[in-house]
Amino acid sequence: MFEIHDLQVNFGGIQALKGISLSVEDGQIVTLIGANGAGKTTTLRTASGLERPSGGTITLAGQDITRASARERVKQGLVQVPEGRRVFPKMSVLENLELGAFLRKDRAGITRDLRDVYERFPVLADRLKQQAGTLSGGEQQMLAMGRALMSRPKMLLLDEPSMGLAPLFVQEIFDIIKAINEAGTTVLLVEQNANMALQIADHAYVMETGRIVLSGTAAELSASDEIKRAYLGG
Repeated sequence: MFEIHDLQVNFGGIQALKGISLSVEDGQIVTLIGANGAGKTTTLRTASGLERPSGGTITLAGQDITRASARERVKQGLVQVPEGRRVFPKMSVLENLELGAFLRKDRAGITRDLRDVYERFPVLADRLKQQAGTLSGGEQQMLAMGRALMSRPKMLLLDEPSMGLAPLFVQEIFDIIKAINEAGTTVLLVEQNANMALQIADHAYVMETGRIVLSGTAAELSASDEIKRAYLGG
């Protein structure tokens, strides 16, 4: 479904990504874990077209999208839920959700997908006219995910979905990610809560200072003494 090969990104004289490669099979959840500053968010921003690579390739469903615009990538089914939610605070919940479908013209399909979002996130259905900025952090994360689903993604990029959330919301968000995946959406997940990420992922990559330093099945990495010491508190 998705592949990054030898991806390099420079910010001025600093090389943020130093030739990373990873792949995500259709239907998988793949997680990218690592410390702050490892390059995880830069990887997602480059994958979604918000940063330009200085080398390497990005393919989606076999098509090279390395030079495609962010808008074109959304049209092709690659959608990101950014770190920090980034909802539009002065707009209503419904307006935020409708913005997720801004490239679509099928009104009947949009209406059906809104109903699906309300079923998946009942709290949003109760607050359609409420300003998004007045929602709790967990509710804003649900809104950001619902907004992304309104574009009908084939591939969902999730950047730190549990950041700053109460433990109760963290479990709920991870349950929702798993349900979204089981409904047919492939997921690449960046997450500092490595323990939770490895519980739901099929495959995992570990990043350090702009490089992939370890990869394997989520079960293999969960059992690794090195990973336990570095990321799982073991």
